[in-house]
Formats: sequence, C-alpha cells, structure tokens
Amino acid sequence: MALEWEQTVVDARDPGRLGRWWAEALGWAVVNGSPEEYEIRPAPDRLPGLIFVPVPDEKTVKNRLHLDFRPDDQAVEVARLLAHGARRCEVGQGGAVSWTVLADPEGNEFCVLASRAR
Repeated sequence: MALEWEQTVVDARDPGRLGRWWAEALGWAVVNGSPEEYEIRPAPDRLPGLIFVPVPDEKTVKNRLHLDFRPDDQAVEVARLLAHGARRCEVGQGGAVSWTVLADPEGNEFCVLASRAR
C-alpha cells in the first residue's frame, strides 16, 4: 500500500492553546508550534500526529469523527483529564456503556474506553 496515515486535522478557534492542551493530555511532543499549524506527535519522528488549524467559527454540533483512547486504568485517566480541563459530554450514548465521553476545551468529543482485561 502506498498510503501512510500522517495526521488528523483538528479545526480550532485557538490552535496553539488547544494543541498545547492535547500535547499535555497525551504526553506528546510539539513538532510545529506555528499558530497556523500547531502539530503534535507521540514522538518527533513518530506518526500519526494531530495538527490544529485555525477556523473562525465555534464548534456547534457533535463531531462526525472522534478519537478513542484505551488507558491502563479508565477511572484514573478520566479523573486526570477532567482535572486537566476536559468535561463530561452527553452525545446520546445512553445508559450503561463501557466508555466515558469527554470533550476538550473547545468542545471536541473523545472517548476514554474501558481498560483491556489482562
């Protein structure tokens, strides 16, 4: 196959602020701190990354694409992310589900999945 997943683009009102938030939340490296394309990666030479680009409008509806993260300890990671500025989010997930939906400071939803059984 001739395609490699390079990055996921995230529209942001303040790309630098949101990019820094995600870099700290994930423990990733900043590889481009430009206000026009703020890019983070797991390590400078590792893909895929997240790139935050400026848009003039606020987010108004549920994401059509979101990120899922599987932690070692779901409760610990949810608590850490909430303390870091994430907020709980209702997107129609209903009753008892094994994941927690959170939103970043600009309202982009993401899920913290249940820990894998060992």
